Amino acid sequence: MFAKSRLFFTLGLFAGSAGAASAGDGQHFWSGDWYLSVGAAGFTAPKFEGSKHNRLQWSPLISVGKQGPGPRFSSRNDNPSFALIDNDGIRAGIVGKFVPSRDSSDGHELKGLKKVKWGAEAGGFVEAYPTDWLRARVEVRQGIRAHSGIVADAAVDAFTDITPELRLSGGPRMTLASSDYFDTYYGVNAKESAASGLSRYNPGGGVKSVGVGGALTWKATQNWTTSAFLEYSRLTGPAGDSSLVRERGDRNQLLVGVSASYKFNFTLN
Repeated sequence: MFAKSRLFFTLGLFAGSAGAASAGDGQHFWSGDWYLSVGAAGFTAPKFEGSKHNRLQWSPLISVGKQGPGPRFSSRNDNPSFALIDNDGIRAGIVGKFVPSRDSSDGHELKGLKKVKWGAEAGGFVEAYPTDWLRARVEVRQGIRAHSGIVADAAVDAFTDITPELRLSGGPRMTLASSDYFDTYYGVNAKESAASGLSRYNPGGGVKSVGVGGALTWKATQNWTTSAFLEYSRLTGPAGDSSLVRERGDRNQLLVGVSASYKFNFTLN
């Protein structure tokens, strides 16, 4: 599922940005140096957001983009994006995220709750580098099909190169969302309450979670990159107060995993 998300939106954003990315000298938008990165991540994470049970999971990692000055830092938490503005200190553009479906097959705790359809989130991002060792990034996305809410992710990462091949990074994270988002994933109406046994819950909007994450990334060769990562978040506000979380789940969410990817470089004329 995660593989489809990265591939679908990376290619989709690439295609949707073709006009904006066209060169002013008459060259085709695809002219220049590109990369294709493929790999996989294996990790243990909650079965669904708010679950108290973890399970082993894996996801292919696929991305494609144009080479250039680019950002000095990137995180596995960054959703597929296409920069329309890219200079030394600021990057900004469009971003997308695939949203998987959710139903009782993802955990018996969800029995009696309505199925959440698969869908997407699309919007924009801005990231800034106030120093050469710090990056701040904000994404704001509108839900499509899966939910009709607005979600905003904010993260700050400090990073340092222990050696030329080994990088340590980490920092705080926060996610906010509108009431429509929380109603889809954390609300429990009268019918669902009767079917599931959970208390009724009608959430508003607010801060969904706060947390911290970090990674140790090793550039094994010019093309091979591996990493070990850890992300901790605590559900707060409308998410933490949900009867699904209070009565059957856990506000503390932990993800631990490793990944490896290989980058192919190529040129299009």
